[in-house]
Order: sequence, then structure tokens, then C-alpha cells
Amino acid sequence: MSDFTIIGCGDIGFRVSRELIKQGDNVQATIHYEEGIKVPQSAGIKTIVANFDYQDEIPDILLHGRKLFYFMPPQGGGSSDYRMLNFCRKLSVENCPSKVVYISTSGVYGDCKDDLVTEETQLNPQTSRAKRRVSAEVQLQEQAEKLGFDLVILRVTGIYGPGRLPISQLKKGHEVLRPEDAPRTNRIHSLDLVQICLVAMEKGLAGDIFNVCDGQESSMSQYFIAVADMYELPQPKQLSWTEAEKVMNPLTFSFLKESRQMSNRKLIEVLGIKLRYPTLEEGLFACRTIS
Repeated sequence: MSDFTIIGCGDIGFRVSRELIKQGDNVQATIHYEEGIKVPQSAGIKTIVANFDYQDEIPDILLHGRKLFYFMPPQGGGSSDYRMLNFCRKLSVENCPSKVVYISTSGVYGDCKDDLVTEETQLNPQTSRAKRRVSAEVQLQEQAEKLGFDLVILRVTGIYGPGRLPISQLKKGHEVLRPEDAPRTNRIHSLDLVQICLVAMEKGLAGDIFNVCDGQESSMSQYFIAVADMYELPQPKQLSWTEAEKVMNPLTFSFLKESRQMSNRKLIEVLGIKLRYPTLEEGLFACRTIS
């Protein structure tokens, strides 16, 4: 039996927590708002309401010697992750986890065009949201060196899975780039990500960084088209670059300006991961029956 802390008990945090409880471990987790406390508590998770946007709204959380997953995304806006800053302010020699697994994003690499992206690829964040993730990584790396805990960073691509499919967007007529114009991207099924998080905590070494994806390269357009096919929804309208720039909201369009083809070789070889859903087709089919 081990003691775990989950910072940010959203979809992935909740699924990881449930797996740990099944193993007989003790789990405490933070949520942002009081309204969300019932579901994790009903699953046996000791739940702590903690708003990391404000330092004075974070209660004292016992972390010393515990294994910790950090799933909380940065706040919106700015180029630094102030939520991570407020978390790090709670760390000390007397209140320090033994190991941290942090979920970052592949966006820290920026636009890599046709190059294969490995963990050795230079960071080149080009959006504010990616810069916030680099900020979070650096802050944790500094604290790990200062306080002596082990840190493993997972740079995760687009997550899909049960409850995380663009069903509502397709029903509302979401538009996509023409597949021949769409940049490269990768994905990971949420249940594979849960498995990877648990194995990274068990086997990852201090300083390890892993790219997390299923290894199947495609595009956001192909993803939306595949979901529409699988769930018999209307096909999304396909736009040229010029058309997309005129009608898409700036946030959506910004995702289309970066191309990345991610390698998961290190993930597979070092952690010994065997993906349950190595292809989008398998992952989408499974979503029909998984809650």
C-alpha cells in the first residue's frame, strides 16, 4: 500500500485514482470547486478543494514522502504557469513528495514541420499556452533539483477517449481543413494514458522525459472525419487555409499552424508500454462500450 496525491482530479486524474484504489493504495486528490466533490468522494478518494489560482486559497496539503501526479492545467492567459508557482510555494524540505509525474504537452516543441519529434528535439514553444507548459516544466525541474524528489515528465499529444470525443462539435457543424492541407498530429487514448501514468510512476527514473502518443500519425481533419464516420454523424465541411483563417476562431486556428510527427519509441522501449489502442480506429470503436 502506498500513499498518492493527485493534483487536479479531472478525467485522467479520476481514472488514475480509481486504478490506485483498486490496487489498495491511499489516494488524496485536489479539485478546483466544491461542487465537484461528490463523485471522487463516492469512489473512495479523499478530496481536497484547492483553488491554485490564488495562493491564499490553497489549504495545507500533506505531501511529504507521497507519490504525486500533477494533472492540473495552467491558468488561461500569460506565458508563465502561476498555478504551478503556487503549488511549488507549498513545497519544502518538510513537505516534499518522493516522486512526481507531470503531464505536459507536445506543444512545447512548437511547429516541427516534417521532422520526427523525439525527446531530444529542442523546445520551441510558439503559443502562450505552450510557453505556460514550459514554465511549469522548468519550475518543477528546479524544485526537484532543490528538494531532491524524482521527476518524470510526460509530453502528451491530443487525448481522446470516452467522454472526450468531438460529438457535440460535429453536431454543431464544426469545420475542418481539407485533409491534404492539414498539419500532422498525434493522439493518445485516455485509457492508454492512464496506464502510461501508472507505469511512469513505477518505472520512470529521475529526470526522465517521455513523448506520449499512439505512434499513428494523421491530422485533426482525419480525426474529425473518422469520428463522424464511426458515429454516423454529418461529415464536417472541409475548408482551404484561406477560408479557415476567415471563419475559424483564433484559438482553433492556432492549433492548425503547428505540425508535429511524434515518436513514441522511448515510451515503448524504456517503460515497456503495450498500448491497448495503437490505432485511432481501435480506440474509437472501444469508446462505444467504455464509460
